[in-house]
This record gives sequence, structure tokens and C-alpha cells, in this order.
Amino acid sequence: MRIPILKLRDCLLVSIQWELDDQTALSFQEDLLQKIHMTNARGVVIDITSIDFIDSFIAKVLGDVMEMSKLMGAKVVITGIQPAVAITLIELGIRLEDVMTALDLENGLDKLQQELGD
Repeated sequence: MRIPILKLRDCLLVSIQWELDDQTALSFQEDLLQKIHMTNARGVVIDITSIDFIDSFIAKVLGDVMEMSKLMGAKVVITGIQPAVAITLIELGIRLEDVMTALDLENGLDKLQQELGD
């Protein structure tokens, strides 16, 4: 199952609505990078409110997605990080440096628009 990636002006919005398996996470990584390239998106908001826990592989893929997005010139905001997910990311040593966070999608969009100067 593919994760929908929506375009809003010069940003991409992603709301992950179910727990990720390895294949879905890898497909999401490819899809998002292709969409950034095709749309010249300047920003990405990834909402993970529905994810209650992640394993080490999914945590690494999410960290990689954020780093790869930045390499392609898109600022990233991740929203809705649950406590167990935050703990897992830190315990695995995945640092989200230069990645903005917000409690929910609306705040994440506001933060991204401010950062992009819109």
C-alpha cells in the first residue's frame, strides 16, 4: 500500500495513517524523493501521529528520508511524534538535526511556511 503524498503550493504533505512495514517504508522513501524532484518542493511535512511505535529499520528509514529530503533542498517538519517513537529514535542514535518538529499537522504547516518565508 502506498502512502499518499499531497502537494500544497511548493510543499508536500504526508500523513502516515498506519504502522509501517519494511517494504512500505522503502517505497515511501522512493516515492517522496521522486515527488520532491518532480515538483521542486521547497518543504515537506511528515505527520506520524498514527504511528505508536517503530522498530530500528523503520526508524533508520525515516531518519534517512529526512536527510535525503534536505539534500534535495527541501526543509522538513515532522509532526505528531508519539513518546515511544521519540524514545526509540534517541535510543537508536537517530538524530534529527536541522529537522523541525511540531505537535500537529497544522502547527507543522505554520512552522514550515515561516521557515520558507511565505
